[in-house]
Amino acid sequence: MPSDKISKKEGPLSSKITRRDFLRLGTTTVTSAIVAGAILSPKDAQAHQKTSSPHFKEEPYVEGDIIARMENDVKRAMNKETDKRHWVMVIDLRKCVGCDACTIACKAENVTPPGVVYTLVMKEEVGKYPNVRKRFLPRPCMQCQKPPCVQVCPVQATYKRPDGIVVIDYEDCIGCKYCLNACPYGARYFDAGDYYTYNTPKIEAYEKRATYEYGERWPRKKRESPIGNARKCHFCLHRLEKGLLPACIVACMGRARHFGDINDSKSLVSELVPKYKAGRLKEELGTEPSVYYPE
Repeated sequence: MPSDKISKKEGPLSSKITRRDFLRLGTTTVTSAIVAGAILSPKDAQAHQKTSSPHFKEEPYVEGDIIARMENDVKRAMNKETDKRHWVMVIDLRKCVGCDACTIACKAENVTPPGVVYTLVMKEEVGKYPNVRKRFLPRPCMQCQKPPCVQVCPVQATYKRPDGIVVIDYEDCIGCKYCLNACPYGARYFDAGDYYTYNTPKIEAYEKRATYEYGERWPRKKRESPIGNARKCHFCLHRLEKGLLPACIVACMGRARHFGDINDSKSLVSELVPKYKAGRLKEELGTEPSVYYPE
């Protein structure tokens, strides 16, 4: 079972930092606490972080290269205090071609088993013959600002970070599935420990690869997390902490997906949301999703 502490490689005092601290505050805050020479409370650590120096350098890019621009947006956001940024995703349905590249990239990045799909593309056939067409609706976790899943978790294993990402502490999760039932978007899944090559002569080695979600290595072994836990999209938090875009954003061939910090007036997403009067799914529920769909 993975330790409940951050690896000692992170710093001399890291053995005192719990994994929950890491998930709540992000590595930037944790690093600030280490540099300060003491482990601070979450509130004090966030206050101290305001004096920390930038970790990522923006790179020049050609005008029109939205991937390069969004990469800079991520780097600029990661140089801010955790609670000063708010990650959002903007998905332009007019550009989505239903290729499922986002789903495949996500499964490869997070090594998800059968029945666990962090981001999928819902497909619907509309119209009457001969005027028939298909429309597509990509649906990751909505990263709600008022998440119903958090309210029902009996052990507080799922919670919202200061940057808006809703996460799951695999070691605290008891697999009760309350959060799966509470999510109005069907964006949560249960890891039953299945393999795609189950009931074949041999389970392939690639299915036993470890996943690196939440900045920690999770070997796939029986009776060990994340098997038996709830699982969901986390905007590839482990990539963000390295200044990288989520896997689905990079893989989108139609460039329908956009990502960044909506609190940053220079970011692409902060332009797209008001420009196209982007809406959100099931806004009437009051969950305040962080995924937008331009009209």
